[in-house]
Amino acid sequence: MTTLAPSALTSGRRTPNRWDGAAMLMVLGLLIALVDVGRSTLFTPLTAGQATTIHLNPAYLPAYALRTTARMFAALFASLLFTFTYATLAAKSRRAGLILIPILDILQSVPILGFLSFTVVFFLNLFPGRVFGAELACIFAIFTSQAWNMAFSFYQSLTTLPADLAEAARAFRLSPWQKFWKLDVPYAMPGLVWNTMLSMSGGWFFVVASEAVTVGNHNFSLPGIGSYVALALAQRNLTAIFEAILAMLIVILLYDQLLFRPLVAWSGKFRFETTAAAATPDPWMLKLIRQTRLFSAIFDTIGAGFGAVMRLRLAGGAAVQIDEQKKPSKIIDTIWYTIIAAATIYAFLKVFGFIAGSLHLSDLGEALLMGFFTMLRVVILMAVAALIWVPIGVYIGLRPRATRIAQPIAQFLAAFPANLLFPPFVVAIVYFHVSPNIWLTPLMLIGTQWYILFNVIAGAAAFPGDMREAVANFRIRGWLRWRKVMIPGILPYFVTGAITASGGAWNASIVAEVASWGSTKLRADGLGAYIAQATADGDTARIVLGVAVMSGFVITFNRVLWRPLYAYSSRRSTMG
Repeated sequence: MTTLAPSALTSGRRTPNRWDGAAMLMVLGLLIALVDVGRSTLFTPLTAGQATTIHLNPAYLPAYALRTTARMFAALFASLLFTFTYATLAAKSRRAGLILIPILDILQSVPILGFLSFTVVFFLNLFPGRVFGAELACIFAIFTSQAWNMAFSFYQSLTTLPADLAEAARAFRLSPWQKFWKLDVPYAMPGLVWNTMLSMSGGWFFVVASEAVTVGNHNFSLPGIGSYVALALAQRNLTAIFEAILAMLIVILLYDQLLFRPLVAWSGKFRFETTAAAATPDPWMLKLIRQTRLFSAIFDTIGAGFGAVMRLRLAGGAAVQIDEQKKPSKIIDTIWYTIIAAATIYAFLKVFGFIAGSLHLSDLGEALLMGFFTMLRVVILMAVAALIWVPIGVYIGLRPRATRIAQPIAQFLAAFPANLLFPPFVVAIVYFHVSPNIWLTPLMLIGTQWYILFNVIAGAAAFPGDMREAVANFRIRGWLRWRKVMIPGILPYFVTGAITASGGAWNASIVAEVASWGSTKLRADGLGAYIAQATADGDTARIVLGVAVMSGFVITFNRVLWRPLYAYSSRRSTMG
């Protein structure tokens, strides 16, 4: 990155222009909004927060939308920190990866209500008497719907890094810190940006559950679109629901245009290819930033500072270097496996003792049966989603113009909470007297199919241009093109999306297997409904049992299918 000379910052061409004025208005508006949100979050007594009345007047929606968006970006920042630390350690330390990846499988399968059941009291006690504790509980809940997908994406990029790039880093004798910022992060950036967009949308999907919380005796609603939707559903107010949908659409379009569209265009320069990619027009926001003088100087100075930090030969990360040049120590491996086994046995005994003290063996049988019903739904929906969205994702990802059109549409659809579809589903199921066990199932697909679509788009967009030229020159078409070129090329991205989609489908069962519209409540047989009912009753033992059974199903599913497929795709990618 080019470092600005001091004279450049003070020269006439760096004086503010009309583009700086437009940018300054945006920044000031954002700062004023954040200060307003912070004042109402940090200094409001908790008693007032618990008694907060949510208004269905659309005049309140802009403020609600701002509060919800601020929570989601706070959770997104925490998710980025988690991604760069947790996923890096899992990818670069073989021994750490043995335990961190299974833990990540478990975390992504734990329903958002499962987290809220145990974290609400913690955060409320952390800031007694303040709404800030409730806000942290809400942000943490949104974090749990964002972080796992981003971590898996970054982990996938680090473990599929081409061997020639890793060899080049060793040839240039980059330190672990330099290699991370000069190679690992840039290589992962295209996929990470797409998964960050998806994680932002995933936060919207669970925003109702995170802003309107009922866990045993704890009941609070934080001002936001999620609590607005929860009240509209309880009062059967269709007008308010449509107003909430419109507000969501406006917010998503705004941060798509102001943030994610420039990020996607910027991340395109990190695509790994040996031929020049076709030039695509920059989004208007990126052009605005580049046309400013004062802001360009500020960004250049900040960029130069970051570049200097990234070039430091820090040795702190040497302990988590990939063990590619070291012969594994059998003694250390044995000690490590023993520690893991002991910790696992201890945790199992603690959980088993807690559950056994309150429940019986028949309760375990019921939870396993409910888990089997949910598993059938997940398997069917995953197959349907793959058949539909893999061809569409490849088509969109290979065409920049289609990507620009589909990007905001896909973000909005991915952000669409399943709760907003309760009215037509509940009314139709009651009117036609059909089974909720079957017809509530599509609600699970609403929030999970997009993990596959976004990752396939990212994989197709990162497909090397020289490979596409070779395919065109050799006239490889039809099924041969899919079997020999496209499927191997996008397989790591697809598997990453499938893993997170599978875990997300289990998580979405909490929302999809229990639907209500006013006083009409429908319940499908499944583990999601089981956990939702236990959460509403404040039955901690059944919550723990349901979460444990769900985690067991997810880990088994991943170990039998997705992990072997992921290892296969990683080997093909690194060899290619």
